[in-house]
Amino acid sequence: MSEQKPGNRPRTDRPGTSRRAFLRGGSTLAVGALAGAATVPAHAAQPDPAITEIQEWNQYLGDGVDAFPYGAPSSFEKHVIRRNVPWLTADATASVNFTPLHELDGIITPNGLCFERHHAGIALVDPAQHRLMINGLVETPLVFTMADLQRFPRENHVYFLECAANTGMEWRGAQLNGCQFTHGMVHNVMYTGVPLRTLLQEAGVKTSGKWLLAEGADASAMTRSIPMEKALDDCLVAFKMNGEALRPEQGYPVRLVVPGWEGNMWVKWLRRLEVGDQPWHHREETSKYTDLLESGKARRFTWTMDVKSVITNPSPQAPITTGPGPTVLTGLAWSGLGTVTRVDVSVDGGRNWRPARLDGPSLSKSLHRFYYDFNWDGSELLLQSRAMDEFGNVQPTKEALRQARGENSIYHNNGIQTWYVQENGVTENVEVS
Repeated sequence: MSEQKPGNRPRTDRPGTSRRAFLRGGSTLAVGALAGAATVPAHAAQPDPAITEIQEWNQYLGDGVDAFPYGAPSSFEKHVIRRNVPWLTADATASVNFTPLHELDGIITPNGLCFERHHAGIALVDPAQHRLMINGLVETPLVFTMADLQRFPRENHVYFLECAANTGMEWRGAQLNGCQFTHGMVHNVMYTGVPLRTLLQEAGVKTSGKWLLAEGADASAMTRSIPMEKALDDCLVAFKMNGEALRPEQGYPVRLVVPGWEGNMWVKWLRRLEVGDQPWHHREETSKYTDLLESGKARRFTWTMDVKSVITNPSPQAPITTGPGPTVLTGLAWSGLGTVTRVDVSVDGGRNWRPARLDGPSLSKSLHRFYYDFNWDGSELLLQSRAMDEFGNVQPTKEALRQARGENSIYHNNGIQTWYVQENGVTENVEVS
């Protein structure tokens, strides 16, 4: 991993932003604000109409229990939604929207906020008519109804799902001003389903069966090849997420879960599993989901999502609005290989690193929540996070990643993200070199 050198200037796409004040202080700038965990002072008791006067919501009865039978967030949280980037694709039926990471906490993504990616729009599938077939190199080809699947022993697991193109727009420099758009093609939920190996054992995989083709029921008939070793390891055929049925945009009534591997393999609206002796050479697999290197060669079968992290607050969509004083920095870290064991945070563009605090469940192939509590003195900051997993993998700088792979691909960018916090708390997506 390359190190950041003192005196380097942060780079941003927005012209006219001065960095001289930040650089003038050298490597000690803003470090004085980090002399320990923040202490929130108690406010002196003073007359405040917000507490001394009766408010509107104190005076009237609210809606009854059946007004919102499913439930809904507060109207004051109506801005917390998935968002699309209209120019990203030519048609919304083959597009993506993004999880509002900067608005969330903990590690579980609410079902209505999980990012979605489609190749032919949302398939509306009647579960009573839906079937899942297993065929190919098996002893007994089988067809399951949804009722059949729910009779098998089921398991619950929390996993992240990340699109291989997450952060893909940032390969050639700072582009999108918000972690929702730079890193929001990821979510983390508890899946309920039947282990894939259970269904394959029911059909009896022949010894020559080395690969599995998963096919979806949407109009694109999305198909992906999966090595049999992975299929028999930790994959799930899932029909619930966070306790309720899958949402239509998440593959209702049943989808494949491929923990730690790129999201395009998690086939939605799953209808067929074909066992074969080699991968199927569809155009989608041999061209779209490869990583083109600077040399002209391409990395193929790059399924695993590498160790990665991002600071979600402060960030461009979540600036510091409270001014100097106690500040909670938080973010997410994950690894497709296993458990994240450490996250370090830098406030000076990678010159100095300090350990963040991991909090909440620490699960394999799941998001991890980290915090760094400090007293901000109002100086400019260059915020970064760097994750490490249980196997010693360390999140690289963007510079080191580009040196190794070039800039031709849009996939598997797990480089360290930098946010520039100005004295007024406004935050931008920048790069340091």
